[in-house]
Amino acid sequence: MPQPFIPNHLYRRSDIHDQFGGSRQSGICPSASFPYIFIFSGTQGKQHGYKDGWDNPNVFSYSGEGQEGDMKFVKGNLALRDHLKNGKRVFLFVYEKSGFVRYTSELEFYDVDFFETHDTKGKTRSAIRFFFTKKGVHLPVSADLFANMPAFAEPKVLYETSIPNVTERKGLVTSRVGQGAYRKRIIHRWEYKCAVTGFDKLDVLIASHIVPWRNSTDNERLDVHNGILLSPTYDALFDRHLIGFENNGKIILSDAIEYQAYHQIGVTGKESIKELSDYNLQYLRKHRDQIVMHKR
Repeated sequence: MPQPFIPNHLYRRSDIHDQFGGSRQSGICPSASFPYIFIFSGTQGKQHGYKDGWDNPNVFSYSGEGQEGDMKFVKGNLALRDHLKNGKRVFLFVYEKSGFVRYTSELEFYDVDFFETHDTKGKTRSAIRFFFTKKGVHLPVSADLFANMPAFAEPKVLYETSIPNVTERKGLVTSRVGQGAYRKRIIHRWEYKCAVTGFDKLDVLIASHIVPWRNSTDNERLDVHNGILLSPTYDALFDRHLIGFENNGKIILSDAIEYQAYHQIGVTGKESIKELSDYNLQYLRKHRDQIVMHKR
């Protein structure tokens, strides 16, 4: 079908609505005259507990609408969830400056889940997290696979009033209303494989924080860049600060245990992570500070 917008082109938002209709104030704007839904993303949404972004080059995670109270599948949220069934096309725009938005991509629904955040009044609430792919992109895993995966190490912990007291590092937000969307974001971020080995069996890999839950701020606990996806051996060593990673991704081995012991469990000391972001580095730096090194 013809593409009504030019990728990376700047548009005046009012011009979009003049031509195609849709609400001029909402973040999710179904058109009554065209089979289109416009979604708008920008930093101003943080005041309502929204935080959107590309988890990998093909997956965009988008917060549902609703400024107060728990989000529900009504109005724009319902339209987004059912857009494929209803024959609607979804177009993503990102705010560039006052009144102007940049067209990014046509998207298609992939998955949806819930997470906890604050609303406009600062109250904790359940929010909807949509996962979209760029139109025409097929991911190597189906959304159904996520539903069948084991939960975090803390499947019954609620992210509400207290810091978890069991296996704190792996408390990556299991929402009171369902599996946490944060874990899915980590899996998408690392593109469905161990960050170190490339092992891609998701039912074995472990998603967890780089800086432990207990040492993280509320924002850091939900920051996708503070998460890492690892094979069980590397996760166990990383959890105990027996390994870490330099800014260039090269592995660091603590001398708290014998180097021969690393080799016995398949860790060579030559491993590295190749896909680090600048945001990952600040968390890895804090993690390195906790690694036991006696022979420096």
